[in-house]
Amino acid sequence: MMLNVVIILVTFIGMEGLAWWTHKYIMHGFMWRWHHSHHNHHSGFLERNDLFSVVFSFVAVGTVITGFEVKPLWFLAPIGIGVTLYGIFYFIFHDLIVHRRIKFRFKPHNPYLKRIIRAHYVHHKVHKRDGAEAFGFLYAPKKYQSR
Repeated sequence: MMLNVVIILVTFIGMEGLAWWTHKYIMHGFMWRWHHSHHNHHSGFLERNDLFSVVFSFVAVGTVITGFEVKPLWFLAPIGIGVTLYGIFYFIFHDLIVHRRIKFRFKPHNPYLKRIIRAHYVHHKVHKRDGAEAFGFLYAPKKYQSR
């Protein structure tokens, strides 16, 4: 049981690095065609970039199911749970708090939350494939701290 919790936590933390890499080299690379919709104004609630969430969800669910169904691969279940938890935190931070895709009142007071929001806004100043910075979602370097 404790090993499962450790695997979930390590996976959750590791997902930030994987998300950063995926964002920088895949979304701002050969999959810019999907991600472009997120950096530019569009009509409607959904955007082509949302397809990444669908793909990542299939991977997470498939990992959990495989981990529960194939006993020698038991460790895939907590990995999939860690990925899923990261996806939930990503959705809350990115889609609800930063981009306000569902309207609600929220004013951040926590300095760290302000820092990651500021970093994400800096990332979105660039509307092209190249030239962006701050590719993380739940971590931002101190240089993005409000002064």
